Amino acid sequence: MAETHTESAPRLYRIGELAERAGVSRSLIGAYCMYGLLVEAERTPGGQRLFDESAVRRIGLIRSLKRRYTLRQIREIFLRERT
Repeated sequence: MAETHTESAPRLYRIGELAERAGVSRSLIGAYCMYGLLVEAERTPGGQRLFDESAVRRIGLIRSLKRRYTLRQIREIFLRERT
């Protein structure tokens, strides 16, 4: 599902589109959000979560880190990054 976009309007993905693009399940994305590993960019007027391209990269990073760390440890790593 390629859509054109301008520089001022980055591409946003609904959860199903993000799951397909990142190669994970919708429920895994929901779990990552609940655990604080992934943050939505915004919501549609109907309440659907929207994610930007950085979410695709973040999911890839989480999947790589999962080889060595638990989700709790990954969350701690991400929290340390923010400070």
